Amino acid sequence: MSLWKLRFSLIGTLAVIIGLSTLFFTFIMALAGVDLLFMPFLVIIFNMIQWLIAPYLIDAMYRVKEVTASENPALHAMVDKLSKQSRIKTPRLMKAKMSIPNAFAYGSPIAGSRVAVTTGLLENLEVEEVEAVIGHELGHLKHRDVQVMMFVSILPAIFYYIGYSMLLSSMFSRRDSRDSGGAAIIGLASILIYWVLTIFTLYLSRIREYYADRHSAAIVEDGSRKLSEGLAKIVNSTNKVKQNSRNKSTGSSSFKALFISDPDRSEVDSAALAQLGRGMNDRKLVEEVLRRNVTTFDRIMEIFSTHPNIVKRLRALQELD
Repeated sequence: MSLWKLRFSLIGTLAVIIGLSTLFFTFIMALAGVDLLFMPFLVIIFNMIQWLIAPYLIDAMYRVKEVTASENPALHAMVDKLSKQSRIKTPRLMKAKMSIPNAFAYGSPIAGSRVAVTTGLLENLEVEEVEAVIGHELGHLKHRDVQVMMFVSILPAIFYYIGYSMLLSSMFSRRDSRDSGGAAIIGLASILIYWVLTIFTLYLSRIREYYADRHSAAIVEDGSRKLSEGLAKIVNSTNKVKQNSRNKSTGSSSFKALFISDPDRSEVDSAALAQLGRGMNDRKLVEEVLRRNVTTFDRIMEIFSTHPNIVKRLRALQELD
């Protein structure tokens, strides 16, 4: 995907999300009167608080600990170097005790910026692939993706809470049936708008993944190859880990939008890696994925995903070569 197309898609999607939100909210306010005026403010305050404390929740959920310079000097040096090349302040380096190979960037004004790698990532990927993955995560920090996605996620949430409250109001209201019917219509319309905006928000999330991939390819030497191989191995290893712990909770779904690869898509994405020999080298693994056709089922599944289809993602990286 070319840079101008990425920018056009990014700006266009943001405009659609904000425009639809404003249009529909104005329409609903006109129908319902001033009773809903305080709902957006409550939702915004709730999401702001959630954003501020989210890093601490993530640390607790994923058993994240800070990695000291003495504990892993090579990894610290890598993050410092890539941060300078990205022209951003070096984030705190964290490690999550998770067998699933992945990485994520997160933070807030009170917690600061952080980049975390999982134990599974360090165990399954080569050093050069870890470097490319960290380059991707630094791209998210440089582009302020945490803040952008927090902002656009508030808009669907407003309509969800409006819809939910109006439907409850219509069910338990003692007013006449006409008022109840009007509240139900507004509630159903709001829930529908919520789903429409969510689809656009997911699309925006996928676009930002492409941007972060491009950033990694730009700051890491031979970055597109290293990231391609790293992503292919992450998908393959994630599916194996999930199969081996089928009856255990991996705890990877709650904040999956943060990850470099969606753990919930691993079974679908790993179909691209099926039937491949265990002794196959990294480059051959990527080549085999690239030969796979993207089916209609793949495209439908991608619509509801925070991350791009693995085949399309690797093809976009190959174009950067």
